Amino acid sequence: MNAVLHATWLGVARGRQAFLNGLSNPSDLTSIVVINGSLLAMIIFRRDDPVPGLGVSMALVTLPSLIGLLAGFGGITGTALSLAMEREDGTLLRSKAVPHGMVGHLVGAVVLQLLNVALILVLLLVAGLFFVDGMTGIGVGGLLGLVGIVLLGMAATLPWGAIAGSLTKSPASTTGMVMLPFMGLAAISGIFYPISNMPAVLQGIAQVFPLYWLGLGSRAAVLPDAAAAAEIGESWRLLETLGVLGLWAVAGLIIAPRVLRRMARRESGADMEARKRRALARVR
Repeated sequence: MNAVLHATWLGVARGRQAFLNGLSNPSDLTSIVVINGSLLAMIIFRRDDPVPGLGVSMALVTLPSLIGLLAGFGGITGTALSLAMEREDGTLLRSKAVPHGMVGHLVGAVVLQLLNVALILVLLLVAGLFFVDGMTGIGVGGLLGLVGIVLLGMAATLPWGAIAGSLTKSPASTTGMVMLPFMGLAAISGIFYPISNMPAVLQGIAQVFPLYWLGLGSRAAVLPDAAAAAEIGESWRLLETLGVLGLWAVAGLIIAPRVLRRMARRESGADMEARKRRALARVR
């Protein structure tokens, strides 16, 4: 078997095993329950609140928006944090020492985030079928459209998460440099509040980044056509959605390998030990 292909298959197995380990880890399992429980509570709380003029509930609008948000969160912050932690604990350095180890390492990281997002997608969709009026009418076409948008959104965000993780020095700095800006972007991207009611400058900023288009595409797959009245231009803008997400994906796939190769070349045992000492100092 080709060495790169073999490394890729090992990466797939590694990502799958990391996902299964997370499900058996009490801490990770608690996080999954708490996060999804909180999101479900939000959806149930808004199930009887109608959106004026759209004929749908806030829960039905919020559910696909949250799916888009979590896909973007997994692609960017999940990947960045995973890479930063593996640089700190030496996993990345060990992968570098193995032929084509970086290929397997990155494939494993991608598979892990895809499986994490798939789990959340399934949980939210199942919950929506039970608690949100209108979800039963999504149909096979809507479901396939939602899955397609999520996959394209992951392709648009995963490379940039890897870039961000390679540029930060520790998991703590990754939180400040990646997660906080991401949450700020989420606040203006129409996830929790119709973007058409926001100031024009915030609308412009949100439309530059993939998170807004992920939410828009997810809503377009789930909601009836009449709900587009709450969007910019009163349209789902599907071509623009595919175009912007596609551009982010292509740009990320061109830039990320260069940045990651440069980061891998600079990795050394001395750097890893220095990061470990800083981590221990933070704990103390």
